[in-house]
Amino acid sequence: MRIISSPLSFSIAVLTLAACSSAPPEPAPAPEPVKPVSNPAAPQPPAQPQGKWTDWPITTGDWVYRKDERGSLALFGATDEPATVMIRCDRPRGQIFLSRAGAVGNGAKMVLRASAGLQSYPAKSSGGTPPYAAISISPGDIMLDRIAYSRGRFAIETTGLKSIAVPAWPQFSRVVEDCRR
Repeated sequence: MRIISSPLSFSIAVLTLAACSSAPPEPAPAPEPVKPVSNPAAPQPPAQPQGKWTDWPITTGDWVYRKDERGSLALFGATDEPATVMIRCDRPRGQIFLSRAGAVGNGAKMVLRASAGLQSYPAKSSGGTPPYAAISISPGDIMLDRIAYSRGRFAIETTGLKSIAVPAWPQFSRVVEDCRR
């Protein structure tokens, strides 16, 4: 058999081979545009009272004193509502717990202000319902005396919560004195 090599025979061979190959693959579909994931916005910090703490409006409510098996406590807030502020003498633990309505995260601080000074304490969420931010104070802490003798009010400033001014009424001091006996 004789092989003929001419440009025409070469072209026919190439076309024959091309006809045997499969169709080119379809191009991959264009990727769908990535939809932006909406991250919930971090909660805005509450609007804080303006001016000096001694000029802030007093939070609405009254103090109520009670005793139970753990010791004494005083609750401050509006009638028929959960307490806004609580102070408890936990006699078995020998501690005073001061709580205010609201939840806080890790590393939160609670600052107590009185006419004679201020003090900062680490605050934790109580984990209850409704949530409270709480601090533990030794019954002999000088800040408790500063609050007792404050000129009509004291302030509670807590990380992530609205600062409040609370009346310094005798029920608060009575709980402190109960815990010191």
